[in-house]
Amino acid sequence: MKFSPEFKEAVLHLSEKEKDKLLIRLLKKDENLVNRLYFELIDDQTVDDHRLKLEAHVTERAKEITGYAKSLNHLKMITRYLSGEISEHVRIRKDKYGEVSLNILMLNTLLQHSKKLYKKSSARQAVKFNLYVIQRTYRTLILITKMHEDLHMEFEDSLTELGNLIGNEPSLMNIAMQNGLDVNWLTQNEIPEDIDQHHKDLKAQGFLK
Repeated sequence: MKFSPEFKEAVLHLSEKEKDKLLIRLLKKDENLVNRLYFELIDDQTVDDHRLKLEAHVTERAKEITGYAKSLNHLKMITRYLSGEISEHVRIRKDKYGEVSLNILMLNTLLQHSKKLYKKSSARQAVKFNLYVIQRTYRTLILITKMHEDLHMEFEDSLTELGNLIGNEPSLMNIAMQNGLDVNWLTQNEIPEDIDQHHKDLKAQGFLK
């Protein structure tokens, strides 16, 4: 939402008492803002502290949901809640590093424990989950290319693991190839510099859907 210069000026000239009332009223309607301010103003834990806690939770939760999911399509549906927790952490704490590391951890853990689901799910049930994995992988690779080069090497081992997990599951590998994802980018740690444009071109051509 854009505000006119006149509106901004009028708000700035409100009395401190009026500003305080407006702030409290706005905070009651915006839980994300409340959480963000709590983290910045009161929380005695760092971004790293919160990330470490979430790493343990993501690992445990990903194992749990693959254990009780009825099919790969069902797994995809319930994974959105775990994905949402990662997104909330990133939104509140502005953790760009965690946005990459936690998503790779989630994908790796899901794939490590979903082998039985691949065996009992039909090809149709597997498609949506496989597409989700490939879409999430693309997004993560794009995020890495936007980070400082010195940080890229910190994701090499987990990306190699992800590439191998994709490559070792035939139906998932098939979806990767159909949608232009080369697992060598992951296993050999050679992410194309133009992967963002590559991804946009694929979507424009109707892929990744």
